Parts: sequence; structure tokens; C-alpha cells
Amino acid sequence: MSKVIDLRLDFPPGPKKIAETMKFFVLNKEGQGIANYRRIFGPQWAASLGTSMEDLEGKSEELSEEQLIEFLEELAQKIAVTPAQFEKQLDEAGIEWGLIDGPDNEETARNVSQMPDRLKGMAIFNPFKGTESAKALDRAVEELGFKAAYASPYRWGIKANDPRFYPCYAKAVQLDIPVFIYTAMNYRTDFPMDIGRPLFLDQVAIDFPQLRIVASCGGWPWVPELIGVARRHQNVYIDTSSHRPKYLAVPGAGFEMLMQFGNTLLQDRIVFASGAGDLGLPIGQIVAEMIALPLKESVKEKWLYRNALQLFKME
Repeated sequence: MSKVIDLRLDFPPGPKKIAETMKFFVLNKEGQGIANYRRIFGPQWAASLGTSMEDLEGKSEELSEEQLIEFLEELAQKIAVTPAQFEKQLDEAGIEWGLIDGPDNEETARNVSQMPDRLKGMAIFNPFKGTESAKALDRAVEELGFKAAYASPYRWGIKANDPRFYPCYAKAVQLDIPVFIYTAMNYRTDFPMDIGRPLFLDQVAIDFPQLRIVASCGGWPWVPELIGVARRHQNVYIDTSSHRPKYLAVPGAGFEMLMQFGNTLLQDRIVFASGAGDLGLPIGQIVAEMIALPLKESVKEKWLYRNALQLFKME
């Protein structure tokens, strides 16, 4: 297998952005909401910098906020990846191109411009800005060349079938682009855990039968429910981003139905998306673990490459 398309690539952050992220988690030891991700991912992020959360907390007590940022930026220099190094990683992993997003469409456009032959943009849709967001999506596609939209219950705290997302879906149908929808539990403690439950996609698929929907993050822990939605609706795809591939086939991991149906009845609607930034693993390792899954060889090619071409109408 020589070709891979990654529909959840993370453009490598520079030292300053790494430092800002770590500062937020270090200074929010007791934080709730999104700060709860510190408890889940903080130790591995600190370890990647060659330190620990405990040591960083100690530094935060010794240093001013400005000094802490400088210290964190110095640590981040060791792990920051340049665009040239990133492109080499993509080459080594066999990734032909990947889809990226960011905190806003402008930053995504800047990152795409650094590797226009390897990266395609995905526009963020803000459901609380209605018509304005629909116009921004139109501009992102027509002027900036973006290829998809992202509607995230996780980011905005409303369900996928909330009418405030409907202008996004309608515009995506008009523009003939797929919409990725965060579909899984989350670790935020300021939103309900089931804000991204797969069941909420059912009404979206009913109301927009022409919309190409990608249920992002694999639906865990409601995987059987997501399989049911995808079996009902031919326009629903599934990606497994931010889940380490080697665990998908482990008994009891909760992905048994995805592996079974993804190898048979839904083999044409599973797409590879690494979410490497969440996993903290080299992209090549993630691809290798996907290839090692107990799937039919023809199905592996579909998951890793051909289904993405189908989704984006490139074949």
C-alpha cells in the first residue's frame, strides 16, 4: 500500500503556540470545562517536553507569567517541527494529502499556503453567527479553496441537529462539500458528555439527504449507535480520528462493531483521519498501526485512501 489520505491532519504548532497551550494547563490546575483536558493529556504533553506537570507547576510558582512562557518556549524548541520536517514526515508515511483546520479560517489558509500541494483546508462554522458564518463558509470555499466544513458540537456546546447548525449544512450542500461533525464523548466538564452523541446525526441525515456527513472521532462510546445511523443513511461516513489505531481491534475497547461492519457492509464509508496532535504519536506510526489492523487488504486500501477520494468526488 503506497498511498494514504489523512482527513484529520494537525499542522505542527510552533514553539510559541506549544508554550501558550502548556501555560494554560499549568496555570489551570483546578480548572473545569476544557481545562479538564489537562488531567487527561497533561502528563503526556509534559513528558514530550522532557518534564512533568509537577515540575512545571513548581516553575509556575517560581517564575512570573512572562518568564514561564519563555521557559516553556525554550522547552518547546526541542519538539517543534518545521513545515519542511512535517512534509518529510508525510512523505515517509505515504500521505498524499491531508485535511487541516485551525482556530479560525485565516490561520488555516496561511498553513495551507505553506504546503498547497499537500494540505487542504476545512472551514470552522460558528453556529451562533448564522448568516455571517454561512457567508464565511462560502468565502472559504470559493476564494480560499477550502474543501470541507467542520460543525463541532464539542466546540460550541449544541447538538448536531440544533437548527443553528442548519445554515452550515444547507451551504455545504450548495457548495457540494462534505461536513465533518464531532461525534463522540468529550472530556469537557462544562458541557454534557453526550453533546456529540451519534443519534443526533440521524435527524441531520434525514433533513439533508444530499449532504455528505462525516461522523468524526468514531462515535465512542456509542459505536453501535453510530453504525446504526450509517446503515440507515448512505450519506454518512465515519472517521476514527484521535483514537489510537492499534486499540480499535482490542476486545472490549468498544469498537467491535466498527471493525466488523467496517470490514464488510460499511467498508466503503470508513475514512482514515489520524488526529495525530491528540495522540502525540509520529504520523508514520499511526499509519503503520492502521495498516496492521485485521482487515481485508482491499478494505485497508479503501479506509486509507479510496474512500476519501469517493467522499471528495475525486474519482
